[in-house]
Amino acid sequence: MAGEGGSSSTAATSVTMSRIEAVQTVMPAKVTDPRLSRKISVRDPLGCGIFGRRLHTVLYFKSVTKEDSGWLVAGWIRESLGRALVEQPLLGGRLRRVGDSEGEFEIVSNDSGVRLMEARTSMALSEFLGLKDWEAVEADQLVFWKDIDEQNPQFYPLYYVQVTNFERGGYSIGISCSLLLADPLGMASFLKRWASIHNTLVSENDKSKLPIFYLLSLRRLNDAPSIHMISSNISRNRARAKIFNMAENMNSDEKICRTVASVCIEEAECHLGTKMASKYWLFLKKLSEDIKTEACSKEEIVPLSISGLSELRWDDSGVHEVAFFQGNRAIHVSFWIGSLINDGLVIIAPSSSDEGCSGMNVVVTTPEEEKI
Repeated sequence: MAGEGGSSSTAATSVTMSRIEAVQTVMPAKVTDPRLSRKISVRDPLGCGIFGRRLHTVLYFKSVTKEDSGWLVAGWIRESLGRALVEQPLLGGRLRRVGDSEGEFEIVSNDSGVRLMEARTSMALSEFLGLKDWEAVEADQLVFWKDIDEQNPQFYPLYYVQVTNFERGGYSIGISCSLLLADPLGMASFLKRWASIHNTLVSENDKSKLPIFYLLSLRRLNDAPSIHMISSNISRNRARAKIFNMAENMNSDEKICRTVASVCIEEAECHLGTKMASKYWLFLKKLSEDIKTEACSKEEIVPLSISGLSELRWDDSGVHEVAFFQGNRAIHVSFWIGSLINDGLVIIAPSSSDEGCSGMNVVVTTPEEEKI
């Protein structure tokens, strides 16, 4: 189970290529009323990379029966994800500027929806997982992301799902999510809830019944054209990350948060063998869910002893227990944070009870080339 992301790589040509068969937009099953919003305060939108920073998660599944295929799973996802978005409508929202301000944005739950991609690859799942450095290079084939246009951010999704079918059975579910929407543990919590909704939906239907949006049937009925490619601008900048939890929630005090960030940076540097640059970006998510981003300096605050701080593993999130076909848990989970820019980042967000911890979650990513 991968929990520390990959390394920066300018790897040569990929061994395999995923082909997109279909693209759909999944909107919440109910109209969001009233609309929710999340304010984003940032002095340097391009410098801090808010338009391209994202969390990638890929879950890999074997096919246990002939009914368990990525095509069927994707068909039911079209319905289950819509129901899950009713509980988390901001995931289907859009980022937009507030007035004429350069540094004020907001995410609005306008029900524009998330993108669902259905894809196939010519490799078998076992062959794929057996490739050298597959997780550092090839896993990029299993997620889709398109960087947000800073001039017209309101037209770009903040959340993508890609279901990829492997030859001779097996499939992956890849998620790309803007870091403005969720930290890793918050996203794991949503995945578990979504999977629960999905399995309930499938169990309520006759197992012999095909989902309405079953692509293979639709292709036969409509004589659809052959597979096509869609450009995805996945960056090769992969940040190495460490996750911490602080038992007490003090993120209303920005000075304390910067101190916590300094302590966690020091711990992350020791564990990852990398060094944070003197300047890094802090994404601070308030209890109100509004986000403030700012540039910070490591030398700004002398690290102090902080009580109640513990290191978390990606496995602690319980995401490895997620199943989109009853009882068929993921055999592997990949996780990394991607960005067009390769610099340090600290995310501090309040944790919730359904994440299995309380207080604050702290995610530290360090530039790969800054070796100690």
